[in-house]
Amino acid sequence: MNSFERVARFLRRRFRGLWRSPDFRRLWLSLTVTSFGAQITNLALPLTAALLLHATPLQMGVLVALETLPFALVSLHAGVLLDRVRKLPVVVVSDLSRGAALAVIPLCAWRGVLSIDVLYAVGFFCGVQNVIGGAAYQVLIAQMAGRTRLVEANAKITLGETSSALVGPGIAGLLIQALTAPFAIALDALGFFASALMLRSLRLHNDAPAAVARQSMGVEIREGLALVRNNATLRSLALLAAAWQILHQMQMAVLILFATRVLGLSAGSIGLAYMAGGLGCVIAASAAERVSRRFGVGPVIVHGLFLTALGWQGFGLIGGSPAVATMALGACMLLFDFGAVIYAINYLSLRQALTPNHLLGRMTATMRFLAVAAAPLGSLAGGGLATVIGLRPTLWVIGGLGLALTVSAMRWSPVRRHRGMPAVAAD
Repeated sequence: MNSFERVARFLRRRFRGLWRSPDFRRLWLSLTVTSFGAQITNLALPLTAALLLHATPLQMGVLVALETLPFALVSLHAGVLLDRVRKLPVVVVSDLSRGAALAVIPLCAWRGVLSIDVLYAVGFFCGVQNVIGGAAYQVLIAQMAGRTRLVEANAKITLGETSSALVGPGIAGLLIQALTAPFAIALDALGFFASALMLRSLRLHNDAPAAVARQSMGVEIREGLALVRNNATLRSLALLAAAWQILHQMQMAVLILFATRVLGLSAGSIGLAYMAGGLGCVIAASAAERVSRRFGVGPVIVHGLFLTALGWQGFGLIGGSPAVATMALGACMLLFDFGAVIYAINYLSLRQALTPNHLLGRMTATMRFLAVAAAPLGSLAGGGLATVIGLRPTLWVIGGLGLALTVSAMRWSPVRRHRGMPAVAAD
């Protein structure tokens, strides 16, 4: 078999199953477009704060915290809303809103009035839309795939998102250097507008409110909380995700500052390092179905956490010339992102498989609430700790705590015992 035939065979395997649905392909393309734009903002927003506005570590922590604070404030109410309404209009409105909010940053920069307070406001508003629109996306994916194809659906969606992560950071770094960070964010805004245009004419027959009697908002919120509380696996998944998110937000608050101020890396060099992380994401998304079948969903979740902890620890060990530091940062990003994606695909699939259809919206929002509600404290803790002990020691602390979390999951979490997907009643 020659190389051309091997490539053709690989593509046939990748594009079977759900790819036959034009609705799924359009949803996949929408997420891929917005993911590409997000690669620009993920790099440009903290660089705007760090380089243009000269933000302190504590201000960086506040910025990251405000982006995740909406998970604590509106997640539970969003879950009830999503079980009561069609999800597609929610996604479209969310995309349009985020695009408009992001466009404020280059507009303020052009008029010379950009400040850290503007970044705070935009970050918080986009966080609200991410809570609502992101949960709606996840429910749509679960409804379109059906329970037998959850890992396949999440792997394919993640493959599109991570393909953007492969090329996005490098292009983002070049755009930031050419246009400056605030104006590069305008492309992310255009991506959200394009996504809304792609989805507005979609017709999904199974996108309908749950056919159950409505109760008060408080009663339905408690029903979602009770689902997670009374299921040992969902409860453990929520605890693991919450601890991991706190550590991840600590890392996000300090890593860009560490790369620019300690390692002396430019935006272009950081973009190249993030591209290596994107490669890890693509490898993980491509291998997720095969790895899950061979080793089991639960063990893959736990060992994915272990790889992310090694990546965190590695960040704090980076040194040397800018060229060496760029390669080392890229290697750590590859390891971390591979672990994070292989963990996330199986985490999402397992929690969806455990949930009846009429509770998918509330489960998704409840899990996101429990996982991310404390994340702003992680961002503030990361910024505050870096102010006291320095950027590099803070990364060492994060890595050590990540390893401790992994050991706890390996020894005590019921998640590790799940080999295949559990079967639950559809409703």
